[in-house]
Amino acid sequence: MSEKKRTLMTSTQKAKVALEAVKGSKTVNEIAQEYSVHPTQVGLWKKALLENASQLFDVKRGPKVIDPQSNPERLYAKIGRLNMELEWLKKKSGISL
Repeated sequence: MSEKKRTLMTSTQKAKVALEAVKGSKTVNEIAQEYSVHPTQVGLWKKALLENASQLFDVKRGPKVIDPQSNPERLYAKIGRLNMELEWLKKKSGISL
């Protein structure tokens, strides 16, 4: 009996297979053969896609959340602090540029 290695598919590939199954232009068996997966797996991915598709549109529109880590003032303060530390280290070690 020969062992067949599993092929790992990315989420993009799984979505492509599921979308093709939802379209219905090919049978599940044809899709499974084309992508080298089991027909049951195609059905599971199709079911998962249909169940979770509504979540794509649940996001409310509005102002985007601003990341406090990207505040320019904070970044400039950090640069200044690092420059001061660098100058202090240069002075302590005797390096002059």
